[in-house]
Amino acid sequence: MSALAKFGKQPWLWAWVGAIAVWAATAAYTGGTGSGQVMSAALTFGAFFVIVALGQMFVITLGPGNVDLSVPACMTLAGTVAMKSMDGSGAMLPLGLLLALAIGLSVGAINYSLIRLLRIPPIIATLSSSFIYQSAAIWWNRGLRVKPPTELAEFTTAKIAGIPVIALCVVVLAAIGHVVLTRTLYGRGVIAIGQNPRAAHLAGVKVERIRAATYMLSATLAGLCGYLLAGFSGGAALNMGEEYLLSSIAVVVIGGTSVAGGYANVPGLWGAALFLFLLVTMLNTMGAGAGVRLVLTGLIIIGVIVAASGGKRTT
Repeated sequence: MSALAKFGKQPWLWAWVGAIAVWAATAAYTGGTGSGQVMSAALTFGAFFVIVALGQMFVITLGPGNVDLSVPACMTLAGTVAMKSMDGSGAMLPLGLLLALAIGLSVGAINYSLIRLLRIPPIIATLSSSFIYQSAAIWWNRGLRVKPPTELAEFTTAKIAGIPVIALCVVVLAAIGHVVLTRTLYGRGVIAIGQNPRAAHLAGVKVERIRAATYMLSATLAGLCGYLLAGFSGGAALNMGEEYLLSSIAVVVIGGTSVAGGYANVPGLWGAALFLFLLVTMLNTMGAGAGVRLVLTGLIIIGVIVAASGGKRTT
């Protein structure tokens, strides 16, 4: 098989094809007006999706039944605690970031403890624990919306040559995630567990240690996203993570990661994140009603996933 043919069978390729297609369709519909601004916005919001999807990807790669539904609540709790602790002071930025990451790490540890010690299925454990985290955020926030430090707000909205700085940073983060997945013992262990947990155990892979690290990684990235999103949106809100519940999973699946576990890739995450944002933007631009948008979004996403499923599963 030629290199070009092999490249064409990569499942993540279709997410990028879909993103470019809907962007081109939007540009054609508007005569090119505002197409640059649309792509800039897509890169900004796509960056937030990629952060949480990166952690979710590692969890899903562990195999069937593994998913982290506590992402939205973790984002809310981390963003709320960080913003209130910093209280608008730029000097407190390192502390706010440290708190957000620590909260994410703790959430991941709690999630895994429920799964391992109480033998609760991951989907139930992370969903039920999310109510506790959300309640903690409500208690901590007391209904107030604390503004982020000016320095954080400026960082999350800054651009270099029209490209959002946060997008550039997340590209680096994604590259690190790719290296971790493909070049480290941990990443190869995640893939091995997803393919066959028993065989991985017999091969010497520390299955439960890797599962614990993976859930903590997912929640830590969610905490980081909550911190950055609160800075971007002018403060932490109690519903700030809602759209990331299903979106974090959709980005992973559309990006070419197998829901059966054992196969994942990072490049598809960016393509899928851009695709989802640009798709909604295109339908809004064309004046589609809410019901039509939902139906068309679902059909197009299904089409991309079906097209991607034609690729061979490789590691």
